[in-house]
Amino acid sequence: MSTCSTASRQLDESPAATAPTATTWLLLEQSGPWGAKALTSSHLAPALGRALEKAAQGTGVRVALIRRPGRHADCHTPSVRQVYAAHTVPGNAWLHSAMTADPERLLSLDFAALGRGEHHSFGTVLRGRPHTGDPLALVCTNGKRDRCCALLGRPLAAELAASGVRGAWEVTHLGGHRFSPTLLVLPYGYAYGRAEAHSVKEALRGVREGRVVLEGCRGRTAWERPGQAAELAVRAAAGEHRADALRVVRTDALDTGAAPGPHGAAPRWEVTVTHTDGRCWHVTVAQGASLPTRPESCGAAVLGAPARMDVEAVRELAVHGPSR
Repeated sequence: MSTCSTASRQLDESPAATAPTATTWLLLEQSGPWGAKALTSSHLAPALGRALEKAAQGTGVRVALIRRPGRHADCHTPSVRQVYAAHTVPGNAWLHSAMTADPERLLSLDFAALGRGEHHSFGTVLRGRPHTGDPLALVCTNGKRDRCCALLGRPLAAELAASGVRGAWEVTHLGGHRFSPTLLVLPYGYAYGRAEAHSVKEALRGVREGRVVLEGCRGRTAWERPGQAAELAVRAAAGEHRADALRVVRTDALDTGAAPGPHGAAPRWEVTVTHTDGRCWHVTVAQGASLPTRPESCGAAVLGAPARMDVEAVRELAVHGPSR
């Protein structure tokens, strides 16, 4: 039986600019089964899950559940749970960790501050500290969301853990099921598609060295999708792999000047990307459709054409001195 990931591979669909969007990730350990909407359909109290979702709305924070790879159909939830917070914006990327016996305490966090990259409330409420261990490799394994995530993600997570990758966790949802196995690397927040164990280890090695591995990269979650496309295009054009060298500073919608089609004119943007050395680029990005139509995930009931971001032009501007 064909799956959404099989169809995507056969079409050689690019995973670029398909990453989920979040300036900050808040991760709570929750073992046991996960439903399609894991925050409200797991062994976590549904009322707490709904409250966390509400607290995070509009703040840039994305809340997800994590668990250690392995058998966990009805695992007992540990009395003390791991919690992580990671901010992904260049120049202020950080990863903090804490342990808590009371996940209700997460509701006391200042979500707006976390979204802005201020970690004071995480340290105060949860006694969290900068994470000094390995970077995190989060593999989506939520088969209730899409079966490809279970069929392809769980074996990858298990392989990583068995080979000694100490930062390996399973996570509830990273979007882009058709690119399974999908991966998020923290603290920089780069997402990957069609991940394999060797490429995950290379991505983690890159984090330790302060660089980005571009193979299979879906984008940095700090940016919206046009910004993800623009940053990856500038990296390719400039040969830049340092993780915090580039920043998306502006995204302007463009007037297409075209007569609307049956579904309206395709959106276009001019994205401004700057370098820490003062260089600057204007990148024109247009939204297209990945044809032919097909289910965008294995659980989708209707056919669709997944949106894609097409880079039309990358223009480098004059240098005016180092950016601040």
